[in-house]
Amino acid sequence: MIGLLEESLPLTGILSDLNDKVAGLLQILIDEEAFEGKVGSTAMTRLGPDSPVKKIAIVGLGSSDGMALEGLRRGAATAARLAKRAKSASMAISFPVWNNNQALTAQALSEGIILALNHDTRFKSENKAQKGVSLAHIHLLSFAGEEDAIARAQVICEGVVLARELVAAPPNVATPDKLAETATDIARDYGLELNILEREQCESLGMGAYLGVAQASDLPPRFIHLIYKPAGTAKRKLAIIGKGLTFDSGGLNLKIGGSGIEMMKIDMGGAAAMLGAAKAIAQLKPDVEVHFISAVTENMISGHAMRPGDILTASNGKTIEVNNTDAEGRLTLADALVYADKLGVDAMIDLATLTGACVVALGDDIAALFSPDEELSESLSKAAELSGEKLWPMPMEDKYFEGLKSVVADMKNTGPRAAGSITAALFLKQFVKNTRWAHLDIAGPVWSDKESGYNSPGATGYGVRMLVQWVTGS
Repeated sequence: MIGLLEESLPLTGILSDLNDKVAGLLQILIDEEAFEGKVGSTAMTRLGPDSPVKKIAIVGLGSSDGMALEGLRRGAATAARLAKRAKSASMAISFPVWNNNQALTAQALSEGIILALNHDTRFKSENKAQKGVSLAHIHLLSFAGEEDAIARAQVICEGVVLARELVAAPPNVATPDKLAETATDIARDYGLELNILEREQCESLGMGAYLGVAQASDLPPRFIHLIYKPAGTAKRKLAIIGKGLTFDSGGLNLKIGGSGIEMMKIDMGGAAAMLGAAKAIAQLKPDVEVHFISAVTENMISGHAMRPGDILTASNGKTIEVNNTDAEGRLTLADALVYADKLGVDAMIDLATLTGACVVALGDDIAALFSPDEELSESLSKAAELSGEKLWPMPMEDKYFEGLKSVVADMKNTGPRAAGSITAALFLKQFVKNTRWAHLDIAGPVWSDKESGYNSPGATGYGVRMLVQWVTGS
């Protein structure tokens, strides 16, 4: 499998040598298919019966001027899917090197292949075993000596797959207890510290905002605090907070048909990314201390449900008038942020499927980045660029907080319809006192209804690779 740039044509250098070795069939394939190297284009032909290579295929990568790691990652995914459809048992790929960086290129290619071949069939009734020949062996040509980069990709992809499986699981499977069990498994398998706070402990800490959301569910809340500590002295301390609503009915402001209620299993996408990152970081062992936190619960309806008009008191003493019970995620995050803010970390970020307004603003592929700290914002943007996960900085217009002011409490939990993702970020800001902080609204890219790049339809595992990149800085 060969990744071709538009300017690779006509064939020169090693491509010309390869063409000679296959008796000119590579050039014939290009000519017959009028192949121009456009992004995502493919062509394949079968070689002669005496050839040790049975098929040769080409994948278009576009122009080298715009070539980035993400383009190579997606190109490798295209190659893997093409080989799988061709029922190939093994595949060797030759792709150009990005920015003369062999290691990052090998990692990106490996990530694209692994994630493209990942399919979640846990809840299918038919035989899960693949019929016929399966793609079992993959060789990265011209990347000898990059075993560490490939191994790193495999570990990161384990985290992405974990996040995908948690998000994709139905809410009767991915319950608060299930997320707590997942954290327990990670702690046990990789030697992390773990604290899971029960309802009574959260009450003693004054987490009235979080518990206000949790009080309607028959399933008890689980506040997860998972801690990775390096063997030596940590060069910095970080916290990653994930929104963990395992199902969001909307509460008494009930979501109705057409509002996406059937998809509200994805409302723990932030917690899933946090746990996926924890699994990867625990294996990569950076010299950074990381706290993984999620206030996990359901938002349900019962006689115990919080009501529009109720006033909740968060653990920092701030009072919140609930004017919409479907704006529950920010209530759980409020107490999680206060908790993390007291840990003395150098920086913290939260990830949340928080607002539909963010999807309106940025669509399904791009997450929003809010931060009053320019340096932190830049570091996250750079991490996202390398991981290939799209992130766009958004303004935090303090004047918009006027729309959240309450007559009877310190604030309301929602503001006007306009700039809803910004007012949500400003709400969260009220619960951060001392720590550098950023908020990522990942409502759009956490799920895809169609195949795209290296994502099959379904949960994408968005955020895991970016988080790992941000923490490790490599």
